[in-house]
Amino acid sequence: MRYRNMEECIMDLEKHGHLIRIHEEVDPHLEMAAIHLKVYEAGGPALLFEKVKGSKYRAVSNLFGTIERSKFIFRDTWESSQAVIALRSDPMKALKQPFKYIGTGLSARKALPLKKRGGVPSGFEEIQISDLPQIKHWPEDGGAFVTLPQVYSEDPDKPGIMNSNLGMYRIQLSGNEYELNKEVGVHYQIHRGIGIHQAQATKKGQPLKVSCFIGGPPAHTLSAVMPLPEGLSEMTFAGLLAGRHFRYSYVDGYCISSDADFVITGEIYPGETRPEGPFGDHLGYYSLTHPFPVMKVHKVYAKKGAIFPFTVVGRPPQEDTSFGELIHELTGGAVKSEVPGVKEVHAIDAAGVHPLLFAIGSERYTPYQQLKQPAELLTIANRILGTGQLSLAKYLFITAEEERAISTHDIPDFLTYILERINLRRDIHFQTNTTIDTLDYSGTGINSGSKVVFAAVGEQKRSLCTEVPGLLKTLPVFGQARMIMPGIVAVQGPKFVSYKEAQLEIDKLCDTIQEQGPLESCPMLILCDDSLFMSETLSNFLWATFTRSNPSHDIYGVNSTVENKHWACDNVIIDARVKPHQAPPLIPDPAVERNIERLFAAEASLGRLNLRR
Repeated sequence: MRYRNMEECIMDLEKHGHLIRIHEEVDPHLEMAAIHLKVYEAGGPALLFEKVKGSKYRAVSNLFGTIERSKFIFRDTWESSQAVIALRSDPMKALKQPFKYIGTGLSARKALPLKKRGGVPSGFEEIQISDLPQIKHWPEDGGAFVTLPQVYSEDPDKPGIMNSNLGMYRIQLSGNEYELNKEVGVHYQIHRGIGIHQAQATKKGQPLKVSCFIGGPPAHTLSAVMPLPEGLSEMTFAGLLAGRHFRYSYVDGYCISSDADFVITGEIYPGETRPEGPFGDHLGYYSLTHPFPVMKVHKVYAKKGAIFPFTVVGRPPQEDTSFGELIHELTGGAVKSEVPGVKEVHAIDAAGVHPLLFAIGSERYTPYQQLKQPAELLTIANRILGTGQLSLAKYLFITAEEERAISTHDIPDFLTYILERINLRRDIHFQTNTTIDTLDYSGTGINSGSKVVFAAVGEQKRSLCTEVPGLLKTLPVFGQARMIMPGIVAVQGPKFVSYKEAQLEIDKLCDTIQEQGPLESCPMLILCDDSLFMSETLSNFLWATFTRSNPSHDIYGVNSTVENKHWACDNVIIDARVKPHQAPPLIPDPAVERNIERLFAAEASLGRLNLRR
């Protein structure tokens, strides 16, 4: 199906059993989000909320809740879109197989945006911000947010849709110091295209005109989060994936999407910010209140019968996990052409995406040498950490596929392969006082932290323990050691007080291991608040370890040394205890959880809604 609008998508999903309607009035204050989370966790259908308390507009969520449903939505344009992206990444394909790619060129013709005559599109009415569904997702959120926005801006030096940026930057509609109906918050992070546009506008001493599209064909929503190859704009890709031109016009100098359900227009003035947040975010914690750009609202439009799409983020996996899977399938090959020598890069969703990257590269620099050590891998690692959103990674584990076939998607096997081969006295490399994800509060301040590369290559150097070594069962200060996976043990410790105190505690731990060691079979120890939780599931280990640690501050080592600025150790220790400066985790409101049970059948644990299809 090539949907012209959100309504057509909803009707198609309902017809094929992928969507149910909620007829009862639901409160946008926490209830809608809680229902969404419960249904997503159960692998349930998309949800159409027909009666949203306080708003005349319907709302839809969980559209992209499963990869199967997402592919169903884009079933008519999926392959042609993949082919166009592949050609952008490797144009030689078309020269080598011209007849195979004829259809790709025909599909691409529909990708060009189509400008309509000026004026407000037919069927649109002017409304206010307060008319929108005011959805608050988590108890400590600072207000209502738009979580699936398509934020549009143009290059002030080269205006026009082909030099525009479309990004998914959350919009705070209410709360804090925002003047309702006159101001909204725009939360954009580092390495985002809108930031370049605002910097250019500020240099000119003028405000940046911004349009926020909400809804429309699902292809428009997905386009706002796509990391596209250089030269392929989001607006072009929106038309390509929709199988239909992106249609737009200009009103009062603002770009208006003719197919969107809602459009918010306004200006961001140089130097003007407001406190934005808190917001329950995709790492599983609140992103806290910080000054972010404020948009002065010009006009707000709604299409007749408009539907407000939203999602809920939290500790992964959530609906944005499916976004990530979609993006990987569409663009997974692009990184190979962008980073020479790389075979795979996998951002680990369970760890919050940016905190942890796995990569497989090549090691071809010195094939004549008997002693193998990372060389080309380090070049590739630096290239990865200097590429787009990958540059926000905190931990990068990288190896070359030599001994046997491996995959970055088989997490236990990949980590095992590296831990069996890594030389801990040579192959750990830090970058300090650098940038990390805006949403990651493990570092020294907003956007500030460190990175570490674990590189491994060559023959197996050690066999990994599969049971807790006896030495770790009788440690001072730390105790209750439990296996996480081969070679990695969780050790429970006292509550983290300060880095000064932590250094003293860990020095005692290291001294004990050195005196009674060595501990060759256990290259990695994880210090934590709850070793049972940490070791219970692989997801718990990935989430708690890599979201709660800053490499430069929280990595220690048994028999650690620094020689010629290079740090080395015999066993890596990662302090993944909760620190006082870190953001609080997301905890649902118990009263809301009890209240939404009215909508679920007795089989609530299976997530079956007691509602009519």
